[in-house]
Amino acid sequence: MTKVKICGLTSLADAQAAAEAGADMLGFIFYPRSPRFVEPAHAAAIIASIQHMALPVRTVGLFVDAPLPEIQETLRRCRLDFVQLHGGEPPHLLEMLQPQAFKALRPTSLDEAAAEAEWYADLGPPEGPQLLLDAYHPQLHGGTGQVGDWAIAAALAPRYRILLAGGLTPDNVRQAVRQVRPWGVDVSSGVEAAPGQKDHDKMRRFVAEAKRGNV
Repeated sequence: MTKVKICGLTSLADAQAAAEAGADMLGFIFYPRSPRFVEPAHAAAIIASIQHMALPVRTVGLFVDAPLPEIQETLRRCRLDFVQLHGGEPPHLLEMLQPQAFKALRPTSLDEAAAEAEWYADLGPPEGPQLLLDAYHPQLHGGTGQVGDWAIAAALAPRYRILLAGGLTPDNVRQAVRQVRPWGVDVSSGVEAAPGQKDHDKMRRFVAEAKRGNV
């Protein structure tokens, strides 16, 4: 069954609604330039509440070229399950964050995607995704609403545990799952009422449609 990650959460109400909708992973963005940025102390409080509710979800922290000590401190403070590195981080940084870190790729071609997958995939956590494949944008690091290249993703999906991201919505995620057959899907802007504010009905629809894509 396809895993679902809902990213860019900034409130307990949205995180709880995502978990209750059936999301497998909740994503928190620790990149200050993102409109979905959340302070570590606030994320820690949200995650502690979710864990207290015993909701069956894993938590993911997203970082963009952050210093290793900052990542490690946030990982500890928020009790994150996984770390998603979404910048230009080198493989040795992932090695230092194992067994929890995986790399987000924004390839411009299949050759580039295949080469980067060779560098990073084996460093991914054994119980989570090996890679996240996002739409390419020259300046922005995710959350753009641009649809990713499903053909590239489909070429890599049989070999790697891929989280497919980039422009997914409740209206296209079922087709994306059927075409790509990824390990999981990742959504942020596609289930929002405004940046950092989730639409609970869209989240429920997204999870349901993603899971139906396997049928």
